Amino acid sequence: MKVVVDTSSLMALVRYYLPFDNDNSLKDFFKKKVENKEIIVLDKVVIESKRTAKGFIVKNLEFLEEKKNQVKTELLLPDASFLRDLENRLCYVARKNTLNAVEFDNRKQNYLESADAKLLLFCIENKDPLNLEKSLIVTEETKTDNDLKVFKKLP
Repeated sequence: MKVVVDTSSLMALVRYYLPFDNDNSLKDFFKKKVENKEIIVLDKVVIESKRTAKGFIVKNLEFLEEKKNQVKTELLLPDASFLRDLENRLCYVARKNTLNAVEFDNRKQNYLESADAKLLLFCIENKDPLNLEKSLIVTEETKTDNDLKVFKKLP
């Protein structure tokens, strides 16, 4: 199983669990799993982590900044099926209808370059055809509104 983590999960790890990790056993365990690619950290997630809470995540999990511990996402491109799902299932239609075509395309392009989209694309691309090995996205999302964003949060 491949476990792919998002920024909010890393924030929860750093904020709620690492303060009690007096002997660094949890941090060392997490570092080992990242280095062995049992836990996948995408480069977009690391970039987002640097911008979140003044880099609090990467200050505490400094090993995330090492390129060998990141999976590159530049070649993760959406196919037609993903784009259809993006517009039909992952989009708030009421918010989409308030935008003109150019504004919507700009928001869609921004979303496609976001860490959330890259997490989904990574799991789709690394899907095992026999469903023997699954990819799992670990995310921590609130049930609050999506700040008037056009696209939904990861479930």
